[in-house]
Amino acid sequence: MRDRAEAQAPEASLRAAAVRGDLEAFEQLVRRYERAVFSLALRLTGDVEDARDAAQGVFLRMHRKLHTVDPKRSLSPWLYTVTLNVCRGIGRSRIRSRLVPMEEFVQLAAVDPTPGPERQLSAREAEFQLRAGLQQLPERERAALLLREVEELSTAEVAKLLGSSETTVRSQISSARMKLRKFFAKHAGGKR
Repeated sequence: MRDRAEAQAPEASLRAAAVRGDLEAFEQLVRRYERAVFSLALRLTGDVEDARDAAQGVFLRMHRKLHTVDPKRSLSPWLYTVTLNVCRGIGRSRIRSRLVPMEEFVQLAAVDPTPGPERQLSAREAEFQLRAGLQQLPERERAALLLREVEELSTAEVAKLLGSSETTVRSQISSARMKLRKFFAKHAGGKR
């Protein structure tokens, strides 16, 4: 658990210390961003092991390149960009399907839970469907949707991170939403 001094340390002073070689300051930066980086990587890759590999790669790059990041700006946009790039590399290097077989989906949906665990099961089903649906999306659409909706970046920020125009990002997000609706309708027995 973090102590108060660590939680309240300004990012700028931690970055400056880390650039000077202070490993404790670097570790504090990692702890500050590890959850966000892992979460984004998991959503992008759809696999826990790949997300762990990606997060490790992101923080290795941060260690090597922190001195090149503009100290006047927040570290998070740079980390989002690095996370996207690392996840793209992982996706290109591994050819495999990330989807759980439909038989497992059907078994999960067929369980008749009692009232207490019902919410937990419903949340797991929704998470399963969302992950499966996200993995069906093209990489750029998935990244645009996740950065905009989950990470709550502005369209302009997403466009900058992806090297696209705002119009392209809006189009990618719209297309991703449409594809997800179709995916959910198809996997909910055709219900809409």
